[in-house]
Amino acid sequence: MRGSENVNNFDHIGIGLENLFVLSDAQSRSISAENFKGEKGKGGMATEGTGAFAARELGQGWKISPSIIVKGKSVFTLAEIEGPGVINHMWFTSFPTGWRYLILRIYWDGENDPSVEVPIGDFFCNGWGEPSNVNSLPIVVNPSGGFNSYWLMPFHKSTKITIQNISEEDFTLYYQVDYTLSKIPERIAYFHAQFRRNNCVGYKEVYTILDNVKGQGSYVGTYMARQVNNNGWWGEGEVKFYLDGDTDFPTICGTGTEDYFGGAWDWEQPKGQYCTYSTAFLGMHQLIKPDGLYRSQQRFGMYRWHIMDPVRFQKDLRVTIQLLGWRSGNRYLPLQDDVASVAYWYQSEPHVPFPTLPDKDHLEVI
Repeated sequence: MRGSENVNNFDHIGIGLENLFVLSDAQSRSISAENFKGEKGKGGMATEGTGAFAARELGQGWKISPSIIVKGKSVFTLAEIEGPGVINHMWFTSFPTGWRYLILRIYWDGENDPSVEVPIGDFFCNGWGEPSNVNSLPIVVNPSGGFNSYWLMPFHKSTKITIQNISEEDFTLYYQVDYTLSKIPERIAYFHAQFRRNNCVGYKEVYTILDNVKGQGSYVGTYMARQVNNNGWWGEGEVKFYLDGDTDFPTICGTGTEDYFGGAWDWEQPKGQYCTYSTAFLGMHQLIKPDGLYRSQQRFGMYRWHIMDPVRFQKDLRVTIQLLGWRSGNRYLPLQDDVASVAYWYQSEPHVPFPTLPDKDHLEVI
């Protein structure tokens, strides 16, 4: 927001260095295990919780309820907020064994179908169940497994955030949802995120990152966890965006996988080695090599945030990626890899319900 008119009309949404000094009528709130409803002046009042034994000599106010236990085969409602408002930041941490089995869902304005439905590890670019730090603008992962989201998530009427544990094991979860109650522009798009996995992709099949999106909006990001099941370079496949009625051919077509994620020439630096990186908008931040008796093929974690280059669509959207390597005779080889992805986008509501999430066995990282 720049200029006197924007400063005068500023409430809260769209915060940045240029307007931190501007007075605002927005009200800051936070939901966590220490204040389940985000009520003013009622944080840290718990008398029972996961920290009660450790605080038994100190009493109320001394970290009685820092976390929750998400029981096996259960759903826990993390937050229910009456709007209008905007979620500015979310922080989570749990044990890596639960990252694929704890399903994060977010519902906007009383909708029945979630607009976000993603295993918590994949939402934070850690789909392989092994911690990998991420140093980007909207997603930050810090040692050891500190998950942070700065995606702005505005809503008019309400939001509900739940976590489902699809395993039989109980998991401890620490979390905090920071938000403001404030005026929201009438014409907004709502945040969405959808998970998919195919293990393994069929020969000559194209992997679909996202499809069946109807409405107006902006595609803003991709996370991909990929296990390569062949020798040789595997990243020749193009990412394609089919916009507003495109059928056989897309409007936007990239040149290769490492190119889409902001790298070049097989990420080979120094020669003979992959070079990981994590930047504000682009990263190949995770490389898992098959060392040890029971390790499988090489695994990669990659992200691309379309923050400075959002892909705008007016009616519909589909996003795909080819899986291509090399075979003899300087020919492309269609690959059959294990691919999981998260698509992030904003769109007008209502949205088309998501495909059914894979069950526990099909989500498992093995």
